[in-house]
Amino acid sequence: MASTLTRLLVHVTFSTKHREAAISESAEPDLYAYIGGICRRMDSPLLAMGGTANHVHMMISLAKTVALADLMMHVKRDSSKWMHEREPAAPGFAWQEGYFAFSIGESGAEGLRKYIASQKTHHATLDFKDEMRAFFTKYGVEWDERHVWE
Repeated sequence: MASTLTRLLVHVTFSTKHREAAISESAEPDLYAYIGGICRRMDSPLLAMGGTANHVHMMISLAKTVALADLMMHVKRDSSKWMHEREPAAPGFAWQEGYFAFSIGESGAEGLRKYIASQKTHHATLDFKDEMRAFFTKYGVEWDERHVWE
């Protein structure tokens, strides 16, 4: 019997709307677990997640039957609703409109895990926009400053 086997690793990152510091450290573990559940439900396991008060990074093993846009719509919509219900201190919580996603090979997975785990230290000296500009350059993504930030 023929099978389709895939291993599609994707690094996804997105910020809170206007990069507001809206994710409290106390909310992070439950938020990440909730997002992990959304990913599992869509057969796209969350392999790593981390971030700061204003953005998150995810490493996902994307299912062969799921479009990344569909997964991200569910992740952002459902986690935003969850934040409104669970975090009364963040009534205006929202994610940015879009997201940034980059494919990675298996050989880069461990390095990405470490990078995601070190977000708080990393961002002590580098802001989100500069971090994303570096990724755009690294992955050869053309961008227009007028359209990537809200």
